[in-house]
Amino acid sequence: MRTLKSWLMAGCLVLVTAQFCSAAGFAIYEWSPRDFALGGATVGRADDPAALATNPAGITQLEGIQVMAGVMPIKPMVTIETPGKSTDSDDASVFFPPHFYATWKVNDRYSVGLGTFSRFGLGTKFDDNWIGKYNSYEAVLESMSINPNVAVKVTDKLSAAFGVEAMYLNINLKKKIPLGGIDGDSNLEADGFGYGFNMALHYQPCDYAKLGLTYRSPVTMKVTGDADFSNIPGGFPYFSDTSAKGKVTLPDSFSFGLAVYPMDKLSVEVGAMYTLWSKYDELTIDFGDPILPTATPDQLSTPKNWNDVWRFNVGVEYAALDWLDLRLGYVFDQSPVPDGTIDYLLPDSDRHIFSGGLGFHKDNWGVDMSYSYLMFEDRDIEARPADGVLEGKIKDADAHIAGLSFTYKF
Repeated sequence: MRTLKSWLMAGCLVLVTAQFCSAAGFAIYEWSPRDFALGGATVGRADDPAALATNPAGITQLEGIQVMAGVMPIKPMVTIETPGKSTDSDDASVFFPPHFYATWKVNDRYSVGLGTFSRFGLGTKFDDNWIGKYNSYEAVLESMSINPNVAVKVTDKLSAAFGVEAMYLNINLKKKIPLGGIDGDSNLEADGFGYGFNMALHYQPCDYAKLGLTYRSPVTMKVTGDADFSNIPGGFPYFSDTSAKGKVTLPDSFSFGLAVYPMDKLSVEVGAMYTLWSKYDELTIDFGDPILPTATPDQLSTPKNWNDVWRFNVGVEYAALDWLDLRLGYVFDQSPVPDGTIDYLLPDSDRHIFSGGLGFHKDNWGVDMSYSYLMFEDRDIEARPADGVLEGKIKDADAHIAGLSFTYKF
């Protein structure tokens, strides 16, 4: 099983080393440059292989065999202000979420497809001696999904799709432990698999409009690994290296999109996504051996109590030339993290994303490029000394996101 996990991770290059994802919470939506240039407003369009991530029912529109592959580099930055001090996140980290899609139109009614992309991930990294080190100085969550789908044309205007999802998840959490003037070090690493499904509809009532709806189920991840402790003084009987396991439920979501075509060369889509982050109510870790002298020394549970939230988007595409498409997009993304549980694992806030991109196509080839600027709203943080969280502020957080993909039609 470990060999299979390594092969999947290496083959899909899912390397999460950046401070933030592009979506509120720790969801990831960098599924293709065209999709991101349009602000994710492609649930109604669903007219290229990346529809496997946004609305698989749309792949019935694609002829023959089509393949798309690419990468979406992210360069983030955030400043945490605390009383008398301002701390910047590690500015050397870059995040490279890749994607790969393949579709095949079996006949006039059935189409199949396989998508490989990342739906969840986070990375927050500060100096290991920063003022918030007792809450977290490094947190990484990596995921990779393999998602086969079958789509069928129910009528000439309506298509439906169903898919299954196998998701790999790896978690690595690091923080300092105050031990009477000495800082011990805690390093928790665990991984595992979870499974889910998705359903989608695509409807074209007339030549100038398309509608899409996609549902992705929650995925319950059971992870196992190890908790390692270092720099622990000899007088402390606890904090010995031990096994660890946990369970986390990643949320389900609904996506909607309406695309209109007011003229041959112009399309506009508006859409929304509703994510049920309330399923992420706590993070509980069970340890093989006691690590604290408490009533339940083999378990630590951290409440999250996240909120269900909306993500709104709009995207415009114009075919300027026979071989060139121009794209613009905007996203407003609500943060699910409440004031009472926000921490340094994910110093999150509401976000705005401004995007643009180009699409080049000739014969059977297509190349898509995009650039997006992600801007976080400033946010105050209330002190929670028991959790190692200080009074302060999230400030000047942003990210630069690029994209490049290649498509070939056989």
